[in-house]
Amino acid sequence: MDETRTPAPAEDSPAPVAYGWCSWHDGYAGGVRLIQVHEQGSGAGGGVFACGPCRETHKLVPFADQPL
Repeated sequence: MDETRTPAPAEDSPAPVAYGWCSWHDGYAGGVRLIQVHEQGSGAGGGVFACGPCRETHKLVPFADQPL
């Protein structure tokens, strides 16, 4: 039986870019990262995102890179 396998992505292929709303410059941008999570006990929480230039300008650390 032949098995169809998906080839591994090339090492030089670009990583996917997240597009979304940057809360710092109030506009859509590519490369946004989650900066802060707003948790709410009885309802939906949320989060704020920032693009690369705003992260550099405001010295923001993405949530995934913050120390525990």
